[in-house]
Amino acid sequence: MTHSSMLHVRVDDDIKTQAAEALAAMGLTVSDAVRILLQRVVSDQAFPLELKVPNAQTRAAMLEARALMQARAARFDSATALVDALEKTRPQ
Repeated sequence: MTHSSMLHVRVDDDIKTQAAEALAAMGLTVSDAVRILLQRVVSDQAFPLELKVPNAQTRAAMLEARALMQARAARFDSATALVDALEKTRPQ
């Protein structure tokens, strides 16, 4: 049996309660979630989420994508139109 350690983390009470409720709906405890997070950090040698603020171009693309999904519309009429647009913006 491996030795385990106690980990103490300070978290806002409301966040802890909301997280515990959401995790319980998934069949997990807060401790389970922390163990999963730490195991992923160890196995991937990286934080399992990308943590960065999107730039203006990315934010605009995200807004466009959401609008297209809500409208159930496509940005391009065909795969050829998509490839043409990609080739126009490709660095030379």
